[in-house]
Formats: sequence, C-alpha cells, structure tokens
Amino acid sequence: MKFFLDTADTDEIRQYAGTGMIDGITTNPSLIAKSGRDVFEVLEEICGLVSGPVSAEVTATDTDGMLAEAARLREIAGNIVIKAPLTWAGLTATRKLADDGVAVNVTLCFSANQALLAAKAGAAYISPFIGRIDDMGADGMELIREIRAIYDNYPDFKTEILAASIRTSAHVRDSALAGADVATLPPATLEALAKHPLTDKGLDAFLKDWAATGQSLLKE
Repeated sequence: MKFFLDTADTDEIRQYAGTGMIDGITTNPSLIAKSGRDVFEVLEEICGLVSGPVSAEVTATDTDGMLAEAARLREIAGNIVIKAPLTWAGLTATRKLADDGVAVNVTLCFSANQALLAAKAGAAYISPFIGRIDDMGADGMELIREIRAIYDNYPDFKTEILAASIRTSAHVRDSALAGADVATLPPATLEALAKHPLTDKGLDAFLKDWAATGQSLLKE
C-alpha cells in the first residue's frame, strides 16, 4: 500500500518525506487556505519536497473552468495530479484530461456507482471518503470492498483506490485489508501507525538492561 500525506503544511511534509515512507501528497482548497499562503507558492514548494504525485484540486464547477484551472496547475511541476470532484462536469473534465495523458484524482466519492463512472472516465485515482461515510452511520470500509470487487472484475480499469477521509489507524489497517491501493492520511494518523504500548514498554526494558552493562556499540 502506498501512503500519501494529506496536508499542505510544508514543514510537516519535509519532516515525513525524510522517513522515506511517503509516496505522495494530497491537498485541497481547505488545507491550502489553512496554510495562509499563496496556493501556487505552496504547491511549488510541495512538489520540490516529494517526487511522487501531488494532488492539486480545481475549484471551478464547470468543465471548461476545470480544464482551464488544470492547465494552470500543471504548469507548476511535472508531478502535479489534477483533483476533480465527482460530478458530471468533473467526470467530463477527467475524460478529456485522461485522453491527454493527464493523471486525475477524482474526489468526493461516496458510492460504488460513482467509482465505476470515475474508472470509465479514465481517472488515475478514485478517492472514497470513508470517514465521512462512517459519520453518516454507514460502513465506509464496505465501500472500499465494493470498489475493489468491481475494479477486479474489469482488468482494463487502471484506476487506483485511494482511501481518503481517514481518521484512525484502524481505518488504515482495514483499508489495506480491503485492498485499497493508497491511503491518504493526516500526519497525526501516520504517526500513530508506529505506536503501541508494548513496543514502548519493551524498548524501555531493553535500554535499561543495556545501560546496566556499561557498554557501547560505538568505538571509543
């Protein structure tokens, strides 16, 4: 499974990119706004920090507007992925962009039928929002399983399932079990993946025992 970091905070991206565990970045207008900086300046800096795909979202709601914004966003860097909403205008723009060889992340997916349409439109990624589905009292993970089954039925589909709106480390685990190709997660959730109380307890015991020997693994 690939991990994308869901943030527009360049300090966070710089920190976690250094771990070698980050395969890409997803952003959206809300995250960019939170940074308080110019959108093009932020995206250019992010693209310089990671070599993987960086999703940058259009804000127009009509196809022509989306295509015009996509053209401007693509000027930033070669690893920009256009993020478009799962509307008919967004799907039409996705098809046109895909035909031109442009990678598109279709976002705001809440049903398997929507995911089917995105794949037919040639989307590089489909982003089902599992956390928001859970908030409605439904099972977001069931949507991942449904999309996986549909895509596996049609090998010609090349769309990757990008589990989004991830809230917990359990969401990451369950998305991986369900066959999602990518998980995009906030830095705090990524950090939590490595945490377990028994790991901390075991490390503490090992370090105390080692300290008692008075030895060093480094040459004096």
